[in-house]
Amino acid sequence: MTNDETTLIRRAVAADQPRIFAIRMGVRENILSDPSKVTDEDVAWYRDNAIFLVAENAGEIVGFACANHQTGLIWALFVDPAREGRGHGRALLDAALAGLRAAGHAQAWLETGAGTRAERFYREHGWRDMGRGLDGQTVFTRAL
Repeated sequence: MTNDETTLIRRAVAADQPRIFAIRMGVRENILSDPSKVTDEDVAWYRDNAIFLVAENAGEIVGFACANHQTGLIWALFVDPAREGRGHGRALLDAALAGLRAAGHAQAWLETGAGTRAERFYREHGWRDMGRGLDGQTVFTRAL
């Protein structure tokens, strides 16, 4: 993160949803090919029951992360493509992992597109490649 980038990590609220949706639909990789796969009910459950965080910079939401406190899954981690490379993703991931540790998990897991920048990001940050899932995604784990 550059010196002029101060990131606030906080819990997501319902009013954040339009910006979260804009970020999710604006990514260049791991594009959601079928938006119906992520329902409003899914999003509301994560926001109301699980770990759903946003990163704010200068009052604007620049990224978000969701983690399932029951299973240890990092369900989502996305940063506005115009704001990538400034440490927002790392800050969100660290906060989500801290939430999973606090929920009693010893390990986190996630899936991401094979051959993507996201895959490289996780490798560089200590995640262990467990191979491909049935859908071709790369499955990663990380001890907490």
